[in-house]
Amino acid sequence: MTASLAPAPLPHSVTVDLGDRTALVTGAAGGIGRACALRLAAAGATVRAVDRDATGLKRLTLRANGLSGTVEPVVLDLTDLDAAERAAAGADILVNNAGLQLVRPIEEFPPEAFHTVLTVMLEAPFRLIRGALPHMYRRGWGRIVNLSSVHGLRASAFKSAYVAAKHGLEGLSKTAALEGAPHGVTSNCVNPGYVRTPLVERQIADQAAAHGIPEDRVLAEVLLKDAALKRLVEPHEVAEAVAYLCTPQASFITGTSLALDGGWTAH
Repeated sequence: MTASLAPAPLPHSVTVDLGDRTALVTGAAGGIGRACALRLAAAGATVRAVDRDATGLKRLTLRANGLSGTVEPVVLDLTDLDAAERAAAGADILVNNAGLQLVRPIEEFPPEAFHTVLTVMLEAPFRLIRGALPHMYRRGWGRIVNLSSVHGLRASAFKSAYVAAKHGLEGLSKTAALEGAPHGVTSNCVNPGYVRTPLVERQIADQAAAHGIPEDRVLAEVLLKDAALKRLVEPHEVAEAVAYLCTPQASFITGTSLALDGGWTAH
């Protein structure tokens, strides 16, 4: 079977009413974060859309016009950890999505890049959770959804920082689940395979160089090699999983990892 770049059909949306909830979504200017921000706003939430890309946030805000909820842009670099923690105060729903990627062998991986990846993708989520929990505990309700990855469950060569950060996020999410359970707060990971986002598109050249193959072979021979379903995941599919975890029907789901990986981890 050949790998497909064709978008998947739009699925039916889960029913969720978030009219009295405030959600914070990081990395909201594009990709999965944008899809999550729009999905939660469509469900009625007031969404704090956090990103360092002011232009992308402006486009998101315009796109959200007419939805039942609202999108409030928050221009923020998550390496400012104190500001990240402050931004999370008062959030009922926290979606830790922001990420970055660099594909290099360990011996060539720049230490400063490793530090930045772990700061944005592990330390910032910790600070955001820390900032959000007091309000969630007071209300007796909260939803923490950590956008992990199949790489939170499996390792891949040449992605030491990304894999380390996602594995750490899995542990952080489970710890938050155990601590939050008596307070009505759930914490889960959503673990997509390769999603059709700029982050994935940007790594194709790096993957080609690392594996010594042409770029046009990367999708089938590297990115989708271990998946049973030979296509990229669509951002809206991930957003639906995030929305489901905010429903009353998902109140008993906590401390787990929901794989949207096309069968990758079935091996």
